[in-house]
Amino acid sequence: MEIALLKLLLAHILGDFFLQPNSWVEEKEKKKLKSAKFYLHIAIHIALIFIVFLSFSVWKIALVVGVLHGIIDALKLIFQNAKTKRIWFFVDQLLHIAVILTCWQYYYYATINLHFLQNTKFWLFLMGALFLTSPAAIFIRVIIAKWIPESTTSSLQDAGKFIGIIERLLIYLFVCTNHFEAVGFLLAAKSIFRFGDLKEAHDIKLTEYVLIGTLLSFGIALIVAMSVLNVNV
Repeated sequence: MEIALLKLLLAHILGDFFLQPNSWVEEKEKKKLKSAKFYLHIAIHIALIFIVFLSFSVWKIALVVGVLHGIIDALKLIFQNAKTKRIWFFVDQLLHIAVILTCWQYYYYATINLHFLQNTKFWLFLMGALFLTSPAAIFIRVIIAKWIPESTTSSLQDAGKFIGIIERLLIYLFVCTNHFEAVGFLLAAKSIFRFGDLKEAHDIKLTEYVLIGTLLSFGIALIVAMSVLNVNV
């Protein structure tokens, strides 16, 4: 990867996540564009670009990135609310990355290699990963629906669904990269954290229900991963 792009991304990470205290974020959300921290944050981003490049010759790209960073942050502060705060965080970061990539291409005449999009294996791998998210969760829920315990302990909303998606994607990644030992580590780790609580609950039906769901989740992930690896394309 081009070193200039890495430096621009490094400046962004330092400015947005290391040199922006929570107190600044809270003040910006409260005072919005009237906050002095808002403008200080922009100035830090500009200064960081000079620092990582160790040169003032990048003043054009530093100003463009800094000004556009400020505009994106301003839009987020103006339009976000308590319900959309999480969405705006990701939109904000995606826009910042898009600005960095665009400036990198424009000022350094760089090109992004997208030849992997013509690779059948890439689309097969992507399809397998997508299947292991919501589609696999629906399959598992349908299969074990008749065994849902009448009373279950309270938990975070949709926590089980997201835990299942994350574990399946991790297994998929481990198998596709030939790290089968990590699958055993993941199963052991989940057993320690999950089944310890179930033992304390003294509920055999709930334990069996979770065990069936876990084995189905692991099994589907392994089958999909092995299928993707062994398909001839």
